[in-house]
Amino acid sequence: MFKRIFCALALSASSLHAAEVDTYAGKAKIEGTPAKVAVFDIAAMDTLTALEVPLSGVPETVYVDYLFDAAKGVATVGNLFEPDFEAVNALSPDLVVVGGRSSKQLKAMQKLAPTIDMTIWEDTVGQGLDRLDAYGVIFDKEAEAKALKAAFMEKLAHTKAALDGKGTALIVLTNGPKISAYGAGGRFDWLHTKLGLEEAVEGVEKSTHGEAISFEFIKEANPDILVVIDRLAAIGRPGESAETTLDNPLVAETTAWKNGDVVYLNAADIYIAGGGIQSMSRTLDAFLSAFTSG
Repeated sequence: MFKRIFCALALSASSLHAAEVDTYAGKAKIEGTPAKVAVFDIAAMDTLTALEVPLSGVPETVYVDYLFDAAKGVATVGNLFEPDFEAVNALSPDLVVVGGRSSKQLKAMQKLAPTIDMTIWEDTVGQGLDRLDAYGVIFDKEAEAKALKAAFMEKLAHTKAALDGKGTALIVLTNGPKISAYGAGGRFDWLHTKLGLEEAVEGVEKSTHGEAISFEFIKEANPDILVVIDRLAAIGRPGESAETTLDNPLVAETTAWKNGDVVYLNAADIYIAGGGIQSMSRTLDAFLSAFTSG
């Protein structure tokens, strides 16, 4: 009898918890604390895992190595672009999280379960931290979210200080032998705006895939710091590595190359899981490792 009363009280308390949060598609209200959660976005999986929210459904490929353990033994519900609707229906989740590459599936998923779009796009850090706050509210983990946010902001300030006075930077993404550049206002904007890295070239095309450039472009830009993201490595496809592509006489003439200030970021972290609290922190670690001693 006591056990039945206790369970009823616990259920009642859970049902009283309701969260109204900001999502990429506007405000959303979540009734109760979701116990069975399916995600179709790696940044969302990143932050939810950091908050120790158990997941019941994940994409078939998670790409980033630090989430491999979190995906073990968990049902797969499709990929980053296309859900497996039968798998989602069988799972019967309390909440589905889409975002980024899966954001177009919002309406279709809402027919199966409560679904929110937690895309992180225009402002990686700002929206990433907003999503962290929202998950804290949804899953009644506001204290944990606050602690993660504080730790990140402290590391961000430390990284910015370490980069102060280090000169101009050029962010390039390699895709086999092809190279694109990204600047402030682009996909990896926060590396300039949040870290205080001055652009080696202003007015770089602000497109999803960056501005196609040549080795001559890199030589003329002559950055003090060359920040490199290898797309093929990020998505796990074979092909010419970033190191091989950039091993070129023209690139070797830049200040960055001569001084050894070429920072190869973990490509999957920033390209696939961008905005996840762990991803952003790991990206900062790469800069700290390159520009601090111990």
